[in-house]
Amino acid sequence: MNAPSPTHFTPATGYKTDAVAAKVKQADDGTKARLAGRVVLWRTMGGLVFGHIHDRSGRIQISLRLDELGEEQFTEWSRDVKLGDFIGVSGEKYITRKGEPTLAVSELVVLNRPMRPLPDKWSGVNDPEVRYRRRYLDLIANEESRTRFRARSHLITEIRHYLDHLDFLEVETPILQQAASGAAARPFVTHHNALDEDFYLRIAPETYLKRAVAGGLDRVYEIGKLFRNEGMDPSHLQEFTSLEWYAAYWDYRDNMRVVRDLVLTVMEKVLGTTKVTYQGTELDFGVEWPEIDYREAVYEHTGIDLTEIRDLPSLRERVLQVYQDSDIAGAPSYAAMVDTLYKRTVRPALIQPCFLMHHPVELSPLARRSDNDPSRVDMFQVVVNSWELVKAYSELVDPIDQSDRLAEQARMRDAGDEETMMFEMDFLEAMEYGMPPMSGLGIGIDRLMALLTDAPNLRDVVLFPAMRREHN
Repeated sequence: MNAPSPTHFTPATGYKTDAVAAKVKQADDGTKARLAGRVVLWRTMGGLVFGHIHDRSGRIQISLRLDELGEEQFTEWSRDVKLGDFIGVSGEKYITRKGEPTLAVSELVVLNRPMRPLPDKWSGVNDPEVRYRRRYLDLIANEESRTRFRARSHLITEIRHYLDHLDFLEVETPILQQAASGAAARPFVTHHNALDEDFYLRIAPETYLKRAVAGGLDRVYEIGKLFRNEGMDPSHLQEFTSLEWYAAYWDYRDNMRVVRDLVLTVMEKVLGTTKVTYQGTELDFGVEWPEIDYREAVYEHTGIDLTEIRDLPSLRERVLQVYQDSDIAGAPSYAAMVDTLYKRTVRPALIQPCFLMHHPVELSPLARRSDNDPSRVDMFQVVVNSWELVKAYSELVDPIDQSDRLAEQARMRDAGDEETMMFEMDFLEAMEYGMPPMSGLGIGIDRLMALLTDAPNLRDVVLFPAMRREHN
């Protein structure tokens, strides 16, 4: 980065405005307005200056005229203003001969100015490293980025409206938790000095949201950050935003219906369409989403029958016969090996929106077993572009079954699987006091935004993603 200029400017304390650029552009000729923004263009042509200023609503053209301002005022303002300055202006709206809505400036105040030159003369910040590390420069230079983050905010607002209309209650659950639970993931660990205990940044809010339902808050949701200390790639971040909800008396089929309607509704509200093109591939969310059986899909792609092979040694032997792949066969548990096998073989082929159904019971210790096949659970995922966008199931509310499954998770953890869930006595106790039948669902907000806005990397839809420290 360029060194800052030695010139110092004392910023103003503020500037009272009564309009924004977009509203001034739509106003009648002769409308007086007072607004502020950053100068993104400044061009002098004899006794006339045209400039553009940008505020939260967009940009508008402004003009200075020698014959209206007088020589002294015109000369002072035209020379004093520089690209990148923040200025306050007031004046009267008119339309130029070329049809451009413009504010004829009668008052101008420089409010602050940059010490560093702005990037690439406003043609854009194209280096991804710069865009992620210095998002403020990306937002200054790239309208696409500003549009994307406005759309993200709009999407979250529309999700809240949708769930509020269904009588859901938005709640908050702890980010610092005493057990890493609610998902299969490696946690971040931190130390709580006041309590002198290790805590975990939450990998999911699930068990706390279920406690809320047990307490009588029948429909709850939370939008917030989750943390998983795992690998990083274009579709995975260690800190990401998730939506989770839980509804008493629903089952997983209710959630299938609602989540599809939610996605289509927010797409229409935010984008005006249910079709998007992602990295050259058209994704049509408006068609019926097919139901794909998990174990049948694995068998179709691998020839491995998970209904017959139900233990780790047998699965390892079969994987080595078929693939001779030590990475898959080296998984520390049956659940981890099944999950790895699916991710290597099935998931890459799932491009259009679909429901992946009825996972093996070992993969989800918090999901309810199917009545007609206790070896699988009443569960689904929505997969799009080979990304797991949604995960949902009918919840396990039987404390005996839950205790057994959490104990098995603990044994798997002791055997070396660091992504298994920890045993939570308080959660189990809450279940023993009684939980209604319910179904819960989680959606990755960052992944949804990336798909809807054609962002090749989740970092493109996160304002300030984590990056390796720079070394000067």
